[in-house]
Amino acid sequence: MIPDWMNQTEAGSYHGAASEAKKKGFAKKTVDGVLGFFQESLISEAFAKRKGLLQSLDPRVKLISMFVLVVGVTFMTSPWVLLVIYLLTLVLAYFSKIEVLWFVKRVWVFIPIFAGVIVIPILFNVFLAGDVLVPIATLGNGSHLGPIALPSSIYITRQGTTYVVTFILRVAACVSLAILLFLTTQRDLLFKSMRTLYVPKVYVLTISMCYRYIFLLLDTIADLFTARRSRQIVSLPLREEQRWVGGRVGYMLVKSLDMSDKVHEAMISRGFNGDVKLMHDNVMHHRDYVAIVTVLACCVILALISRSIISI
Repeated sequence: MIPDWMNQTEAGSYHGAASEAKKKGFAKKTVDGVLGFFQESLISEAFAKRKGLLQSLDPRVKLISMFVLVVGVTFMTSPWVLLVIYLLTLVLAYFSKIEVLWFVKRVWVFIPIFAGVIVIPILFNVFLAGDVLVPIATLGNGSHLGPIALPSSIYITRQGTTYVVTFILRVAACVSLAILLFLTTQRDLLFKSMRTLYVPKVYVLTISMCYRYIFLLLDTIADLFTARRSRQIVSLPLREEQRWVGGRVGYMLVKSLDMSDKVHEAMISRGFNGDVKLMHDNVMHHRDYVAIVTVLACCVILALISRSIISI
């Protein structure tokens, strides 16, 4: 005898799985997000194990080189020089066995949203005076937007456009360099190489432990939401969903604190003294010295060209 409540269904729930897919709850979104994070992590680790140009270099050389390039890019003012550096990152991605189209999408999905929105107002003469490039509207004298006085005409300026293009290219180059470093270096070796830049040992250890145990945390979260969905027959009201999520957050906090104590005690019992030892020893080769000298020379030359000290 089947209970009556098991025969009850939500209106229109089985007339199309499309309606179910369109309206995802907290559980579905969380599981999808966790699985997406794991997929991205596996892809990144796969790139780091390929036999490419950047993968063959010492992690310390890559870290120092990328750091120097990022610092150099922040001081460059010529959009053409920044464009050359960005194109150079695409060349490095190609020779490092990274799909160029995938690499471009990974970088430019976020740049227009964040960097572009920030600097778009600079295009207009309301915020930065300059020469007329594209007329927008004529308001006449004495125009105001509340307490703010507006110019008689609004237009896109040449100086503002140059500034926006330079800013976006600078962000694109920096993000591309950082992603290249992250994709072509194994995480443990990258964290160990941070000591080359005299990053305090406690910070390196904290970052390493966070990256290592975040996968365990996400796996636990995915198990919780999957177990709940496997026992759920009908959708709960929004307030009940939020109450359940809040309870799981508190549970995960308590579980994380308990696990951190156990992990620390286990490390102490095995002779931990504040420094994590890796089996891999970094060894410098001739190509590493050539790479770092080439990066330093290119960075200096491009900076001089950007500052118009050297003309081409």
